[in-house]
Amino acid sequence: MSTVDKQLENVRETIDEEVPRGITVTDVTYEGPELVIYTRDPKEFATDGDLVRRLASKLRKRITVRPDPDVLTPPDAAEDEIRDLVPEDADVSDIQFLADTGEVVIRAKQPGQVIGRRGETLREITKTTGWTPEVERTPAIDSPTVANVQTFLTQERDDRRDILERVGRQIHRDPMSSEEWVRVTTLGGCKEVGRAAYIISTADTRILVDCGDKPGERTERPYLDVPEAIGSGATALDAVVLTHAHLDHAALVPLLYENGYDGPIYCTEPTRDLLGLLTLDYIDSAAATGQVRPYGAEMVREAVKHCIPLSYGDVTDIAPDVKLTLHNAGHVLGSSVVHFHIGDGLYNVAFSGDIHYDSSRLLDGAVNEFPRVETLVLESTYGGRKDYQTDRDDSERKLKARLRHAAENDATVLVPTDAVGRPQELLVAIEEFVRSGDVPEIPVYMDEIIWEATAVHTSYPEFLRDDIERRLQSDDENPFLADQFTPVGDDDERRAVADRDEAAVVLSTPGMCTPGPVRTWLRALAPDADNTLVFVDHQARGTLGNRIQRGTDSVTLDGESVPLNLRVETIDGFSGHADRQGLENFVKTMHPRPEKVLCVDGDQSATQDLSSSLYHDYNLRTFTPENLETFRFI
Repeated sequence: MSTVDKQLENVRETIDEEVPRGITVTDVTYEGPELVIYTRDPKEFATDGDLVRRLASKLRKRITVRPDPDVLTPPDAAEDEIRDLVPEDADVSDIQFLADTGEVVIRAKQPGQVIGRRGETLREITKTTGWTPEVERTPAIDSPTVANVQTFLTQERDDRRDILERVGRQIHRDPMSSEEWVRVTTLGGCKEVGRAAYIISTADTRILVDCGDKPGERTERPYLDVPEAIGSGATALDAVVLTHAHLDHAALVPLLYENGYDGPIYCTEPTRDLLGLLTLDYIDSAAATGQVRPYGAEMVREAVKHCIPLSYGDVTDIAPDVKLTLHNAGHVLGSSVVHFHIGDGLYNVAFSGDIHYDSSRLLDGAVNEFPRVETLVLESTYGGRKDYQTDRDDSERKLKARLRHAAENDATVLVPTDAVGRPQELLVAIEEFVRSGDVPEIPVYMDEIIWEATAVHTSYPEFLRDDIERRLQSDDENPFLADQFTPVGDDDERRAVADRDEAAVVLSTPGMCTPGPVRTWLRALAPDADNTLVFVDHQARGTLGNRIQRGTDSVTLDGESVPLNLRVETIDGFSGHADRQGLENFVKTMHPRPEKVLCVDGDQSATQDLSSSLYHDYNLRTFTPENLETFRFI
């Protein structure tokens, strides 16, 4: 008998001692980081509100109680019964059964009608069908991405349970070494923007944090072939942790599965869905521009299937000697500051990912309070001593002026941006400008991927600021439902819109003007001096966006030289990154303040400037790593 089996046997004995007679426990197993108890009596199990808490305290495990599959009514019959129980006024839009958890997700325009008085309808659903109901408000915009992910995971439920059980056994294995040490190895993202990838390792465990590409340089990948990563075999990695889904942090995660990795990915639920959306678009864009796709769509599906979503603030075992907690990073939907607690109080490391210190229109600012942190790995995108962004009010005044100019001159404002984050901030701002009468109503066109990413936002309103979450629940107040917002599907449509003699705003990807739809817009709009190109994202060195921002008067697109007669402006207050002051404030107000800071994910001058400032102002030990450096902390 393995040590894990023996451990589960002991756990089962403890559960049998604690569970009252009349409640049948059919199985106890590890599924990912959770201890899962299967029972034929889920309703009775839940009646004792303290039972799970007592078990969790005694066993020191996160516990989930699920109905035994044998007591569940088949989904088709259960759906009929649910629709009979729920009033028509609830306006149910979707019922989805999650067989691996025994849950049924009921989406309705009036969720209160599904819940019933004091939860009476929910209890009746469980009593009648055996399924545990979860109620969600119907998203204002249908998201094929979210629906496809849920359908795929349902179809793959048997494989997924096998994966979770295997991961669970790996997490709860006995430590293999009595040595205690902690190291971080940099595989990318040092003195450069992009290809973020870092290994945190102990004597027992090896975890990869992020795995992104370098904007405009698809051949420059993280150093994954070194022994610390997959050079010694992909199975040497115990886990992958994703801070967020932007391509410079996540584009190459599916490549790991192409190379034999078969382990978990820990992230938030929106990050999982956006990972699928953005990486599929990534390989489609590669094919469209004649480049070799780094992996196929089946590897994207493998990555999604291996994702284990976590909620902010949940402390989760991901290895015998490592606990992980995700915290809001304020950067984009679902983005996280990731905190590792290693050993029995041995050491604590936090990776900021990309952060925004102050609240934005959509998101609360980054969390920087932790039980303990000895080392912080900190992004430095705007870490240069002159990298101070205008505040949001000034930025919005500038944008209003550009929109009014466009309206008066039947001109177009082109905004290159990534699909997730900035465009949603801009849509909310523009909707308010028009509603308040500050600017005339002006059509806003966007690539379909931006519209789909916006739909994903409406599927996860709980990750947004409270006021935005409330507005998304009302068709009259939902900013994303403004009449002037229109998705655009292909290059023919883009050229047709550009040829119209009307004022317009265009949001198009990618944000650094690397190959993608934005170049079609740029080619059509650049010769007209009335038009304006507005940068709202960081423009990394070597990208077309950076060359335009630095003042080039022409660009080569599809082999043709195109004059840049349009006005070029930068409005940096919409950035999802903290500026120099925000980064310093994040560290200054961090509790507890770290002993060491590694400044990464910024160009050489930005990382060095920020490192020097943090050293002199706060007496911290700071470092500006090179790629492939290793730091030992214990």
